[in-house]
Amino acid sequence: MDEEVRVTAWVRGRVQGVGFRWFTRANALEIGGLTGFALNLEDGRVQVVAEGPRENCHRLLEWLRSADTPGHATGVTEIWDTPRGGYESFAIR
Repeated sequence: MDEEVRVTAWVRGRVQGVGFRWFTRANALEIGGLTGFALNLEDGRVQVVAEGPRENCHRLLEWLRSADTPGHATGVTEIWDTPRGGYESFAIR
């Protein structure tokens, strides 16, 4: 059984106004088993919080770092933690 985790990632670069949150949600739903959200921050970054199986969170994080994202991500910083729950699905905020 894959361990349940929480990953919070902050994505830097040209990631606002390009559909980044929508595509992040679409990828989280395609990967499956993930709940959380994608949120634009005032400083131009996008914050992504995902909870679910560790392997699925790794897959989402790999996508965030890939050239397949809309816009242009110049870096991703993440923190791993235990799940807190409270999310029904993966949302855009």
